[in-house]
Amino acid sequence: MKQLDERILEHLDSESWATPSTMAREKGFNVSEGQIWERCQMLTYIGFTAPIHGDMYELTTDGQMYLNGDIDAEHRPWPTVDRVLRGRRRGEG
Repeated sequence: MKQLDERILEHLDSESWATPSTMAREKGFNVSEGQIWERCQMLTYIGFTAPIHGDMYELTTDGQMYLNGDIDAEHRPWPTVDRVLRGRRRGEG
């Protein structure tokens, strides 16, 4: 997990949903919309966020459990960028 990942999860926890563009405009995010989008894709791959409509994301139950310290991201399969961008999910190929 990167610091940006934690910031995204915390933001989704407080706002219930957001897009990469809205997060990029918030204080505390000093990265581009594209970087946030990429991290949201990675977080979706491991089940911590979920797309809800278009480019909107929400925090999942697993994401909330991670923030609460109930589960450890170290034990989640962490994908490569290539695998995520090709649309493969956990357990596939």
